[in-house]
Amino acid sequence: MMLVSRTHYRACLVLALAATVFTVGCHHEKPTPPLTPTPVAPTPSRPTVTLSASPSTIQPGGSSTLSWSSTDATQVSIAPDVGAVTAQGSTNVSPSSSVTYTISASGPGGAAESSARVTVSVPPPVVKAPEPSLDELFLKEVRDAYFDLDKADIRADARSALTKTAEFLRNYPSIKVTIEGHCDERGSTEYNLGLGDRRAAAVKQYIISLGISADRISTVSFGKEKPFCTESNEECWQQNRRGHFVKSN
Repeated sequence: MMLVSRTHYRACLVLALAATVFTVGCHHEKPTPPLTPTPVAPTPSRPTVTLSASPSTIQPGGSSTLSWSSTDATQVSIAPDVGAVTAQGSTNVSPSSSVTYTISASGPGGAAESSARVTVSVPPPVVKAPEPSLDELFLKEVRDAYFDLDKADIRADARSALTKTAEFLRNYPSIKVTIEGHCDERGSTEYNLGLGDRRAAAVKQYIISLGISADRISTVSFGKEKPFCTESNEECWQQNRRGHFVKSN
């Protein structure tokens, strides 16, 4: 009886070991699933922006058109004075002085700037020519009277010259003049002093006839003593035969 029990026990033990080996041998480990990569967010694009001014030069009070365009920007503004603007557009500006406008664009990818200058063309100041002095006007506007040889008659060209002189004296009534009688070098001193006196007197009378008061005019004769030209030829002598005006006040 004891022998049967032991035999039965051993048989059961063998079966249990066989079952264990079979179970272990038939078990397969499940494979590890592959890792799914985490998606990488794309890098935001850097903004771009352009700005132009047309025309770039204006006159005071004029206007210029600012035009701009931007990409990849969430905020766009123009300084000075314009402020926030849309991504693209245009606007008129009227600066009182030259100015540089700057547009700034920013977004997730960074920032960008662009500039445009509007020049206000200011004309140079008008430099007023200085007013000529009364002496300068006298030398410019007053005309002498010229005479023929040994004559004291007022020639046609002398009448034209004296008309201009009288017009100047009418415009400046405070001016007084002395008429000098001059002659060329030919003839005696006494003769030329007398001839010069007659020439000065003839010029005075003609000026008076044109409406100039006699108390503004005096006369003197220098004959041939104060020549304007010292060469001995007709061209030079003609310059010396004259009634010459000198401002006396």
